[in-house]
Amino acid sequence: MSPEEEKLSKREFIRKSLLGAGGMVCCPFLLRGNSGQNVHFRDGKPWKWSREAMHYISTPRGIKCRTCPNECDIKEGEAGDCRTKEVVGGKLYTIAYGNPCSVNIDPMEKKPLHHFHPGTRVLSIATAGCNLACLNCQNWEISQRSPRETRNYDLMPPKVVELAIQENCPSIAYTYSDPVAFYEYTLDTSILARQAGLGNVIVSAGFINPRPLKDLCRVIDAANIDLKSFSDDIYAMLNAGKLQPVLDTLLTLKEEGVWLEITNLLVPTWTDDMKMIGEMCRWLVKNGFADTPLHFSRFQPMYKLNRLAPTPVSTLDQARKTALDEGMHFVYVGNVPGHPAQDTLCPNCGKTLVVRKGYQVSMPLLKNGKCASCGKSIPGVWD
Repeated sequence: MSPEEEKLSKREFIRKSLLGAGGMVCCPFLLRGNSGQNVHFRDGKPWKWSREAMHYISTPRGIKCRTCPNECDIKEGEAGDCRTKEVVGGKLYTIAYGNPCSVNIDPMEKKPLHHFHPGTRVLSIATAGCNLACLNCQNWEISQRSPRETRNYDLMPPKVVELAIQENCPSIAYTYSDPVAFYEYTLDTSILARQAGLGNVIVSAGFINPRPLKDLCRVIDAANIDLKSFSDDIYAMLNAGKLQPVLDTLLTLKEEGVWLEITNLLVPTWTDDMKMIGEMCRWLVKNGFADTPLHFSRFQPMYKLNRLAPTPVSTLDQARKTALDEGMHFVYVGNVPGHPAQDTLCPNCGKTLVVRKGYQVSMPLLKNGKCASCGKSIPGVWD
């Protein structure tokens, strides 16, 4: 049997293992928390893309969601800030379950993840909703809406896994809006994907409470966290969030052994201050993230900041130099096609190990995770 035939045989085995009697996809997780039914009613209207939420408690002020630091107090018939959690009959339900509004096949580098299975395809999914409200959101058409307001696919967790296998995608990414908003859907799909031998990737702002994050860490393989700034005031005004929970997320992902990369979007007049960037990089180095890839991404006028100019490339170059001077080893520039800082350089001898032209990847001097020139080990998941 050829290697390609062996891969096809393995995918067919996995596909069949996900099918129940009569070829129907089965998944025991869909029965959890909803008395076996994925239907609840709001204003008399049925909504089948739901299940009882995780991580909530009942308080005198209503149901308190404990998934993220917002910790919304939600009353009967209302929804939380993320627009994906609703209280019905004294219970909290997610309405972002099995109903993604965006389904695409992307290159891994688009996440961006540069040190995790480079050059591979990743099935990317997102539902509507987000627990932040960034003024510059590039996906605001879905992030700032409820799943009730978007055009959705009917794609329960087993179907997501089956689709990834059919499309030869070795990984699934939970992305575009924020997987914290569709937490239960992300978790259940990740469990099935892990069982099927697929990888799981989250692309997130990292605004999540520790317990839900640790549960998720058991089944995810990689994360790109958007560290939006290093100022609590800017987090409040630009993103409606807080800095410390995101820093805690970075530390937890590191402790739990999840491959991590960090993105910092340079928004002119908001997050492009070199003093703040230097402070951020010093914190990263001090806390053991010197080998964590850091992506400085170019802002484009978007959403409520559509009158700002794009980030000057010179500002991105200055941020990269600042990060390298502070001790970060792998610093990239994103959203600038053809920029040389997309390539991976050996921090020891300076040789170019991985070349990226658009989303085309070659690894001329990276052999078995090491620099072929000087032998230095390069952190990442390269196989």
